[in-house]
Amino acid sequence: MSYDFIIRILAAAVIGGAIGIEREYRAKEAGFRTHFLVALGSALFMVVSQFGFEQTGLNMNNISLDPSRVASQVVTGIGFIGAGIIIFQKHAVRGLTTAAGLWVTSAIGLACGSGLYFLAFVTMILVLICLEVLYFIVRGVESKRITVTFSPLSKDMVAGVIDTLRNEGIDVKSYHIKHCYDNIAPHYIMNVYINVRGNNFEDTIKKILTDFDGVSIEEIE
Repeated sequence: MSYDFIIRILAAAVIGGAIGIEREYRAKEAGFRTHFLVALGSALFMVVSQFGFEQTGLNMNNISLDPSRVASQVVTGIGFIGAGIIIFQKHAVRGLTTAAGLWVTSAIGLACGSGLYFLAFVTMILVLICLEVLYFIVRGVESKRITVTFSPLSKDMVAGVIDTLRNEGIDVKSYHIKHCYDNIAPHYIMNVYINVRGNNFEDTIKKILTDFDGVSIEEIE
């Protein structure tokens, strides 16, 4: 029986680690070790929940043990880890997909802890398809928000940059202008928050650099 338990947690660790490798490759907030430990811990909780209280020596006629009670707390506990991964940064929410992946990984660990190896394996395949195959399919059509920082700008160039972006069909959500002074001349630094589809914005950025003399791009993220 002990060997069966070991196989269950090993299967969970391997499957969770496979998902973690993909997240590690994409340089996400939670990588191999996090997914490995989440799946391993979930499987262990499930095994303990199902079999850890069989030798309590209690009178089972008077006490009812629910084998799902310990395992059910994994669903609650994984929420705290997911909340730590999701961040709000520069008008954009990041980490939602990785947090959802951890949530599914914990479910895979519970399935392995219950001995449902085939179900866990199929779920892993579907997760990898979602993270990798669908990534390339939707990458060209999905909308994403980026921040572009232009510097230095004159007062007349500010409106010109915004007009160029909008004329190229780029959705300018908002922008922030900072008036700076240095030893040479006063100038402006502008942060522009835009929604784009695919990587079409790169040609527009090149057009701005060509049309406006002296404009440089400090940062794109």
